[in-house]
Amino acid sequence: MSRIRRLLPSAVAVLALTGTVSCQVTGVEAAAAENSGTPPQASTFSQAEPAAAQSSPSAAPSPMGTDETVSTALDALPGGSGSYTIAVEDLDGRDSVVYGADAGDYDTASIVKVDILAALLLRAQDRGTSLTAEQKRLASAMIRSSDNAATDALWQTIGGAQGLDAANERLGLTATVAGKAGRWGLTQTTATDQLLLLEAVFGDKYPLTPASRAYVQSLMSDVVAGQRWGISAAAGAGSTVALKNGWLPRTATGLWDVNSIGRIHYKGHSLLVAVLSDGQSSQGAGINLVEQVATTAVKALVNRA
Repeated sequence: MSRIRRLLPSAVAVLALTGTVSCQVTGVEAAAAENSGTPPQASTFSQAEPAAAQSSPSAAPSPMGTDETVSTALDALPGGSGSYTIAVEDLDGRDSVVYGADAGDYDTASIVKVDILAALLLRAQDRGTSLTAEQKRLASAMIRSSDNAATDALWQTIGGAQGLDAANERLGLTATVAGKAGRWGLTQTTATDQLLLLEAVFGDKYPLTPASRAYVQSLMSDVVAGQRWGISAAAGAGSTVALKNGWLPRTATGLWDVNSIGRIHYKGHSLLVAVLSDGQSSQGAGINLVEQVATTAVKALVNRA
């Protein structure tokens, strides 16, 4: 996307991880989650007390121009673990920026559910039909409560990995590769591609129709209370937030992928925000990373002179 400017971290981007979670997910369940591409349901987690910071997370340098204000703000954050990338677009005429864009691809975990819904809607548009009552029920469960069984069903409806890749070609997501063998949670993506997906949902361009965009927006604006963390931390008080979060434990390492994408409002600006992270010591640590990175980047972008 030509409007996106990549940010160059001065050395290593670091962020304090100040939270942990207690979880009821067993090792067997975590392994099943990774192997199937489906993260455990949010209802199995509860926020716990803050924990000490870990080692520094890194956001790899990008080869293109810098935005000194946003880059400096993110560089100044204290230490944490894992890596992250963030993309922010101000829809009210300012800039679009990406930080840590060269850290590699990230697992989508459950943020891919927005992409799956977009593919489902494109399929219906092509056929000149509306979603069936059952498809709407499944879509609502998939986005609002991150229901994995509903996602499995809609994954089959869109044609699995092949169907998602075909939809993403139309949406312009050139760096996103669908997870194979039904492992939709292991779809690989970048922050830049997630910003393009958000543009398709919250913008006014083809290929999604206005009705399709409004439908996705309505579901993302009504997620269950326990899943409203993430980029919402950067929003202005009392403003409407539309988001989808993703979380996935990796059994090979015991570490977590934690992601958050959507639209927020801050100081009269509408902003699209995508934060992807991996290598997090716990789900709570990843949530804290995502929220602090999003808040820091949004404030720096909007408040700069």
